[in-house]
Amino acid sequence: MTAALQSDYPPEGEWTTDDLDALPEDGRRRELLDGVLLMSPSPTRTHQTIAGRLMVALDEDCPDDYDVTQGVAVRINRTRSFIPDVLVTTSVAAAREPSKYEPHEVVLAVEIVSPSTRSIDRVLKPALYAQAGIPFYWRIETEGGALEVVTYRIDAVNEVYTETGRWTKFVDTGEPFPINLPISRITPRVR
Repeated sequence: MTAALQSDYPPEGEWTTDDLDALPEDGRRRELLDGVLLMSPSPTRTHQTIAGRLMVALDEDCPDDYDVTQGVAVRINRTRSFIPDVLVTTSVAAAREPSKYEPHEVVLAVEIVSPSTRSIDRVLKPALYAQAGIPFYWRIETEGGALEVVTYRIDAVNEVYTETGRWTKFVDTGEPFPINLPISRITPRVR
């Protein structure tokens, strides 16, 4: 493992969350998929603006039982670790000031679809978040300039998400807590 941390080569075998913890804090977004290290390009201004505005908007209506944050890892298991763009967790979990969460501590995971992560955000992450038991998933589509928020609730028996809405004007849902969010509030200004 030491050699892997000093070069571009992976450790012998598969990457683990221990290997992630040993990497330097250099601002790179590193995720694990079944022992394979995934590194995403830096997010765009638009992506970060949506994430920041969504976090603030959700936090304003967030009950005391929950906490809203962004960009904190969810350690699904020893060889799977993902970083949702925005997430809602239990307030008990947030109180320990974690740099990573366990899936049972996460109530909602939100991914903002970027051109380089389309398949991951639309197919892979929702499938794995559902298998991990995260109750709610939102996907924010940005193609064409107008935002669409697609909301999902877990079918815990089948470990898959069921779509609960496609929102282009307001996100109006009672899950995981009452939310009435104008899409314009999270839409970046056009420059």
